[in-house]
Amino acid sequence: MVSVLPRTGGRRALLAAAAALVALGLLLWWLVPLGGPPTPSGQVTLTTGVRSGVYARYGELLKQDLGRDLPRVDVRLMKSAGSLDNLDQLARGHAQFAIATADAVAEQQRLDPRAGARLRACARLYDDYMQLVVPRDSPVGSARDLKRLRVGVGADGSGVQLITRRLMAAAGLDFDHDIEAVRVGIDRMPKLLEQRELDAFFWSGGLPTSAVQQVARRMPVRLVQLGDLIPALHRQGEPSRHYRAAVMPADAYPRVQNGQAVRTIAVANLLVTTDRQDPVLTEAITRTVIRSRDRIGMEVHAAQKVDLRTAVFTDPLPLHEGARRYYVSEKP
Repeated sequence: MVSVLPRTGGRRALLAAAAALVALGLLLWWLVPLGGPPTPSGQVTLTTGVRSGVYARYGELLKQDLGRDLPRVDVRLMKSAGSLDNLDQLARGHAQFAIATADAVAEQQRLDPRAGARLRACARLYDDYMQLVVPRDSPVGSARDLKRLRVGVGADGSGVQLITRRLMAAAGLDFDHDIEAVRVGIDRMPKLLEQRELDAFFWSGGLPTSAVQQVARRMPVRLVQLGDLIPALHRQGEPSRHYRAAVMPADAYPRVQNGQAVRTIAVANLLVTTDRQDPVLTEAITRTVIRSRDRIGMEVHAAQKVDLRTAVFTDPLPLHEGARRYYVSEKP
């Protein structure tokens, strides 16, 4: 026997069911906007550094992760002389994102206040360590001993050269007259040292830098401490405020350091963009930068220092609005 609902009860049940469906639809519409969140698309260029430097390899690995997370974004990499060159490419509109040291950002702000005012940060990445490399039998024990020597100082437009100039001043040496400054990058300096066409070279990069590891396999070299220059460096005032005293741990270059830590200076690296960049895209890129730390860090050890807690400390730049959205969304 089939049971039939009373007419009044059936109507009430149907009305209640319809109301429930409407309410559910409204709830879903509120929780998931029509079409879902916008998906970033288009082409962006990230400018990195010289081919054998840490910037370049970090950029290659980050591009792989961005390709996975943002399949509709065509990420292109641009090689460069280094931090100052990268910031110049941003200012010219040739790149949309760049890696640069904090001191180079401050220098760009000083040299070109209009362009500097448009710069924004996505994240603090890892620290660069200043490294002075010499043959193991070299008499050089301090940057003060470089007078009249042939010294690799980094290419024009590099952060290496910016720091080297300040270190030379701290050592009481004239960059243009007291040393023979060879203005080439890490892609060339190790080979010139091997060929005895250089007496020493400076490098500023994450630890370890593969080019330094490789030259240590081919010839005996050592790292010269720079800690004795820190007081004089800090007396330079505002330009030096982004440098901190640091120690390269004994295991940074086991072939080179013979179990000894080396005193030096360090400076933070930032992922930089401009206020023109789309907040949705910038938020997505910032998310990938933070979440890719462990995978990239397996190959670029310096990237292991990328951390959600410290990424927001991007002095001298404010955070881009898109990056800020990401960090706010990650708060517990």
